[in-house]
Amino acid sequence: MKAIVITTPGDPEVLQLQQVEDPQIKDDEVLIRVEATALNRADTLQRKGSYPPPKGASPYPGLECSGIIQSVGKNVSTWKIGDQVCALLSGGGYAEKVAVPAGQVLPVPTGLSLKDAASFPEVACTVWSTIFMTSRLSAGETLLIHGGSSGIGTFAIQIAKYRGSRVFVTAGSEEKLAFCKGLGADVGINYKTEDFVARVKEETGGQGVDVILDCMGASYYQRNLDSLNFDGRLFIIAFQGGVSTEFDLRALFAKRLTVQGAGLRTRSPENKAAIVNEVEKNVWPAIAEGKVKPVVYKSFPLSEAAEAHRLMESSQHIGKILLFP
Repeated sequence: MKAIVITTPGDPEVLQLQQVEDPQIKDDEVLIRVEATALNRADTLQRKGSYPPPKGASPYPGLECSGIIQSVGKNVSTWKIGDQVCALLSGGGYAEKVAVPAGQVLPVPTGLSLKDAASFPEVACTVWSTIFMTSRLSAGETLLIHGGSSGIGTFAIQIAKYRGSRVFVTAGSEEKLAFCKGLGADVGINYKTEDFVARVKEETGGQGVDVILDCMGASYYQRNLDSLNFDGRLFIIAFQGGVSTEFDLRALFAKRLTVQGAGLRTRSPENKAAIVNEVEKNVWPAIAEGKVKPVVYKSFPLSEAAEAHRLMESSQHIGKILLFP
């Protein structure tokens, strides 16, 4: 098969389409012929050499895909050859075929094209496992999403609104904020021209928000704590603003705050399967109802993966970027 190989750690041009061995499936896996894969910020980190795949995972990038099942392992009873599916991967999506544990596979949501289905597994599993399964965001609570126009952000806005929350977002341009509001965001904050803490306080009568989904890490840490209500929860999923900071522990005590963090890629197959199961039960109906829609900015052929990475790193996009083998 053909796959995108990271020839050496570096800039986007190190991504080369090459002929490689087909993946071999284990007894509890299925082989998917890939129809589409989607970019995630983690792919750019892997390309630079700072986010290696977990032990035993495919060396090729790509954390999600959609496609058609070509073969099934002997212990797999839930899927059959020819099923149209999408899947959460530990790697290997940037290829014509990928092997994946059967528990990480989802049916294509009703009413969605096979290609567009590739835009959902990683964002749905990330957002559901963090702010819902862990931070327990509930109807009537307020959520602040940093990077509201990202793939994760555009999905989180829609699912949080569907479940009855008030949604605040930060983004870096008026165009991105307008798009987020079109998806249902209640309050848009331009982080380049506004102080998000002051704006959150103003919009909540001085109280703060209940849950924050944060991709910045260190650079926003203290300001995030300042933006939370009593019993507020901060969930950190990435460190785009650094990994190390000093802060005053008394802030946690005074407002009974909880700080949480997790990645998705390094979790065990059992843990991923539990998340995927929850996503199918809780998120897939919202997609089938048309209340959560795919947000796809641009698609590229797999051979133009380098160009797709350049677009992602420019941060001009809104939502997801897809690759088609």
